[in-house]
Amino acid sequence: MARSVTSRRKSINTALAWGVGLIIFFPILWTILTSFKTEGDAIAYPPKFFFFDWTLENYAIVQERSNYMRYLWNSVIIAGGSTLLGVVIAVPAAWSMAFVPSKRTKDILMWMLSTKMLPAVGVLYPIYLMFIQLGLLDTRIGLVIVLMLINLPIIVWMLYTYFKEIPGEILEAARMDGATLKEEILYVLTPMAIPGIASTILLNIILAWNEAFWTLNLTAAKAGPLTAFIASYSSPEGLFYAKLSAASTMAIAPILILGWFSQKQLVRGLTFGAVK
Repeated sequence: MARSVTSRRKSINTALAWGVGLIIFFPILWTILTSFKTEGDAIAYPPKFFFFDWTLENYAIVQERSNYMRYLWNSVIIAGGSTLLGVVIAVPAAWSMAFVPSKRTKDILMWMLSTKMLPAVGVLYPIYLMFIQLGLLDTRIGLVIVLMLINLPIIVWMLYTYFKEIPGEILEAARMDGATLKEEILYVLTPMAIPGIASTILLNIILAWNEAFWTLNLTAAKAGPLTAFIASYSSPEGLFYAKLSAASTMAIAPILILGWFSQKQLVRGLTFGAVK
């Protein structure tokens, strides 16, 4: 009897998990399907799911109209650069908070996290003026700095959580063996926290890749990433849903592929230290 109840619960939980997963994935599936429709089929009512005239015309038009590879390269540099710069800064910060805490450590962590609650539009104007004065407007290095700063609280928090799960005695033993602070962080702490660091890097690449507010307001033509590539298909004449869906599919495809192939590392990192 107990086994049947347990089996029934597992079946219900599995069905619920699949249902939630399909609900989350449906907008992506709909975008991909719409990218293969004509503009007429894209706005047809009732909606056409699979039974429509499939076409690659939208992808051809998108590639003719825009330099997709330039936008893609900008996204790679901006997302990768901001994440790596953030990790370089966050590792020693998280180390100090995890292994050399002060009375104000928790307050500092909460203050850092509270900055994520600040409406971005509230600081857009001063940052925009600073970028003009410093010559960083519409530059990749400018976006790298901004995205690093807005995601730095998350990076520090995640690394702090992972570092707290590492026994401090191991680091003390390294010090007793003559390890310097640099050697302790590079050769002892970092290898032990690789799953956590890897998941932090992956998550922040996704956040930076999907960032739209700052990329649309601080770039124009030179440094625009794929979010700007998508926005270029919204015009005063109206929305061209099929072409917009094709541009969106081309923009999300690289990050979807990355997430698919790195899902094991991401799950492993996010559950790092959860089971003792």
